[in-house]
Amino acid sequence: MKRTHFLLAAAVSAALVNVAVAAPAPATAAPVTAAAPFDASNPFAKESTLQYNYPAWDKIKDEHFAPAYAEAMRLHALEIDKIANNKAAPTFENTIVAMERAGRMLNRVSSAFGTLSGSYTNDTLIALGRDMAPKLSQHGDAIRLNGKLYARIKALYDKRASLKLDSESAYLLDRYNNDFERSGAKLSNADKEKLKAFNSQLAALQTKFAQDTLKEANASALVVDSRAELAGMSEKAIDAAAAEGKKRGLDGKFVLPVVNTTQQASLSVLTNRATREKLLAASLARGSRGGQFDTRDTVLQIAKLRAERAVLLGFPNHAAYNLEEQTAKTTGAVNSLLAELATPAVNNAKKEAADIQKVIDAEKGGFKAAAHDWSFYSDKVRAERYAFDASQLRPYFELNRVLVDGVFFAATKEFGITFKERKDLPGYNEDVRVFDVFDVDGKQLAIFTLDPYARSNKRGGAWANAWVGQSKLLGTKPVIANNLNVPKPAAGEPTLLTYDEVRTTFHEFGHALHGMFSDVQYPRFSGSRVPRDYVEFPSQVNEMWMAWPEVLSNYARHYQTGEPMPKELLDKVQASSQFNEGFRTTEYLAAALLDQAWHQLSPNQIPTDVLAFEAQALKTAGVDFALVPPRYRSTYFSHTFSGGYSAGYYGYLWAEKLDADTVEWFKANGGLTRKNGDHFRKTLLSRGGTLDAMQMFRNFRGKDADIKPLLERRGLTGN
Repeated sequence: MKRTHFLLAAAVSAALVNVAVAAPAPATAAPVTAAAPFDASNPFAKESTLQYNYPAWDKIKDEHFAPAYAEAMRLHALEIDKIANNKAAPTFENTIVAMERAGRMLNRVSSAFGTLSGSYTNDTLIALGRDMAPKLSQHGDAIRLNGKLYARIKALYDKRASLKLDSESAYLLDRYNNDFERSGAKLSNADKEKLKAFNSQLAALQTKFAQDTLKEANASALVVDSRAELAGMSEKAIDAAAAEGKKRGLDGKFVLPVVNTTQQASLSVLTNRATREKLLAASLARGSRGGQFDTRDTVLQIAKLRAERAVLLGFPNHAAYNLEEQTAKTTGAVNSLLAELATPAVNNAKKEAADIQKVIDAEKGGFKAAAHDWSFYSDKVRAERYAFDASQLRPYFELNRVLVDGVFFAATKEFGITFKERKDLPGYNEDVRVFDVFDVDGKQLAIFTLDPYARSNKRGGAWANAWVGQSKLLGTKPVIANNLNVPKPAAGEPTLLTYDEVRTTFHEFGHALHGMFSDVQYPRFSGSRVPRDYVEFPSQVNEMWMAWPEVLSNYARHYQTGEPMPKELLDKVQASSQFNEGFRTTEYLAAALLDQAWHQLSPNQIPTDVLAFEAQALKTAGVDFALVPPRYRSTYFSHTFSGGYSAGYYGYLWAEKLDADTVEWFKANGGLTRKNGDHFRKTLLSRGGTLDAMQMFRNFRGKDADIKPLLERRGLTGN
């Protein structure tokens, strides 16, 4: 699935409720300590004066972060201390609302640091990230384990019925009480000390995993000696590989960087089988080759510490702890869903493998298909069956046209919002584009930014995050960012997207809409601050419009001639929509099942051999099909070992059940209309996390979701 990681803003309130952000910036709060005098000229000292507090990237330097973090934690700790030791009786205003207001500077620093750490990092930021991770963890523990503070929250919670709070405020009180209890507020002092140690160690290890994974990806690039070994790639792509070699000091060599997923895009075009084998082998071996970036020991340490922490908090394992707060609720519910789909998905994949083998045999290849052959030969199967291959689509998917005439066009049709690019606001990199977003009444709604291109100092995948989250309490308006990882073409060349990259562009903008339409009082509930297995739902719904005839015909035009995509090609795209679905579902399920396997272990079940455990887990789950390796192996599975998806990677599929059912609702009610969009916005997108997620879905849909549309979409109804 080209639906990678969604990055929440590194907000202080996010940290307070253990909402994971992109390492190494999981913000929270620490004990009051003396600090060196803080330079008031530091750009983090005050709110940015740019519109909507847009970050002043042109003023923010690496050296500003360390002192800003120290000062921000000091100020936040003072704010929390004042709340906890307030001699006045606790009220909703002087306790809960006061906490929502606290930590503004820490939010600014963490948001900016998280953005740069994910999108534009360097050695200085990497070192600071490792240094800050345990400090931020300790800072958060000092809040969540503060007995006086919890006593005030609990006192309010116990008399909640008499407080006469509005529904959002009542839910906020409920969430705070729950957040603190789940964070260990009811533990004994001795157990609190154990928990602090676990949290600090985990923060450091998760940051280490994230940073080592990026370094290992760069170190795992495939190096070849000749153009002939890259046969099948375009001349421009081979030139880019030569340029990458020169950039790395390997003149005369050709370098293919490795992206974050197991499969690599070049595998679909490389005609040299030996090169394909080497490329996939390099991808699969990441983190398990030995050397300084090997992540196996880190994986084992993280798994053990998470399991021990869960037991300390009263849960059998980390998955049980995490899932309690998700819409799935239990490991049994997740296991049931994944098990239900595993057998039909693998059966479909085996049928697809048989079709691949037929092509190999017909060409007298003389070999049995292997994992590194799949992309190359499945494209041949597609070409034979539907008389087209995916490369025919790229000339019709120029990035700017996809964005403006596709993504923005659909949003205007659905919600009435409009966009205007601006050049006056700074970016942290020259590739960042900035847009004003205007609501139906013409008033500005938000600022949206897009960073489309891959870089060696940018983590893999695609994600959205809020540089500034919406809140009526704080008077803040949304500044929402999308990140992609599209290869940057040579100067003067167009950026032509693959079909999957188009889908990802629509997907990430679905997250952006969730943030931009937020209309809530409290930062705790802003935008996408919802359960992890629900957060992907709105973004997956937005993928629907990429192939909607009215939208597709508006943006799918040849980048040179402007001619629309021929109807016969479009018809072939639609006809092949379920092609390779067995592979797609199986590789995803394998990763989701690995995530659960690691996190459903008790502390005494942690293995000593990462790869042996992984192999056995895949076999036990029935997804150990050699031709379809997991989308992520444990050693480079950033979603689960450094991101916010630990025991939660199943969430894409869980959310897709809601998404598929919602798509059927749109189709049944007239499709891309303002009426439908307004209903979706009012009942769901604007509500953030202000009520139970599944109740929010029922308010929109009028009933619970049906799984049948999901099974039909993935071609799993006939197995």
